Amino acid sequence: MRPDGRGGWHVAEVKSTASRKDYQIADLATQVWVMEGAGVTIASASIRHINASFVYARERDYLGFLIDRMSDEDVRPITDTRLPVVLQARETLRSEEPEIVPGPHCSDPFECDFKAYCYRGTKQPEWPITLLPRTGKRLAENYEAKGLKELTELNPGELKNSLHERIRRATASGEAFHDRDRARELTKGWSFPRTYLDFETVSSAIPRWLGTKPFQQIPFQFSAHIENVNGAIKHRDFLSLDDQDPRREFAEKLLAAVPREGAIITYNATFERTRIRELAARFDDLSSALRQLADRVVDLEPVARSCWFHRDQKGSWSIKAVLPTIPAAISYSELAVQDGMAAQRVFLEAVELPNSSKQKADHGLALREYCAMDTWAMVELLRHLTGKENRP
Repeated sequence: MRPDGRGGWHVAEVKSTASRKDYQIADLATQVWVMEGAGVTIASASIRHINASFVYARERDYLGFLIDRMSDEDVRPITDTRLPVVLQARETLRSEEPEIVPGPHCSDPFECDFKAYCYRGTKQPEWPITLLPRTGKRLAENYEAKGLKELTELNPGELKNSLHERIRRATASGEAFHDRDRARELTKGWSFPRTYLDFETVSSAIPRWLGTKPFQQIPFQFSAHIENVNGAIKHRDFLSLDDQDPRREFAEKLLAAVPREGAIITYNATFERTRIRELAARFDDLSSALRQLADRVVDLEPVARSCWFHRDQKGSWSIKAVLPTIPAAISYSELAVQDGMAAQRVFLEAVELPNSSKQKADHGLALREYCAMDTWAMVELLRHLTGKENRP
């Protein structure tokens, strides 16, 4: 809040998003309604959100990091509804528990904390139609009107999308779909030495290092398993925990680690390829080599999507969903870090610790083990997809 200079106040609802969201207007309207009810004169109101174009150019200078989106005209119609809402809420509290049928509103705009309570005693489908990619939610709503909730209840051939039908068939039969010939065809051009590559990045609303922007993905770690034509593999990696901008050293170590020829295999190639090109744009002297690296990146994820499905994936092709469905595959379950969000949290804890700290060393080991698991998982997955698990 700040005085407007004419006896009133300007109210700014501060949000961590990069733009104004519709639901935030309701938040602001509630604030204004409460303040005016307490006798405060509100002259204007805004959503104050992060400026996604802001670049952190000087130490401790965040001027321009937040910008206001004036919202007076949007707020006023909502403030008029707040008293009836409060009265209705009080009446609800005085009455018996209302009977509200769970549905899509339970997750819009956010997941309701009482969702599990409202679904208590209700048998949920083991293989819901919603697990179908892209249009699963809409299809589920259509079939629920017919009394159908389980994917296994649908008739063969009823789903016109070939991928959806493949998922239905594998789910109903319990037999995994596996097209080895297709996998070999899709990957035959992936030349050796093959580098299985994965990045870990950190992203924060408030830029941490000079020259970075809000929410920018900053790579601080990579793992590379390098396979020669005979199947022999060596591992190289990099991890920065000194709380300095890691991008320059990351780029240099990446160029030193990855062979100058051969396919660079990733899972969801857009992520790694984009990070490499961002580094190329940042460092002119490394730009040519980095762009050549980016041009060699190939993607294992669409190969898995085309050639493999096991019902335990529950409609997901994330590598952590696919890997447990492969016989005798490695597991993330024993790792201290098991996903990318946990890796970010551990990294941010580690950079604040003294270099001599045992906890920092433990964090570093956990991060290295996790990132190495991601690239070794790709080795195992590709060998399984192509039917070459017994290579040395």
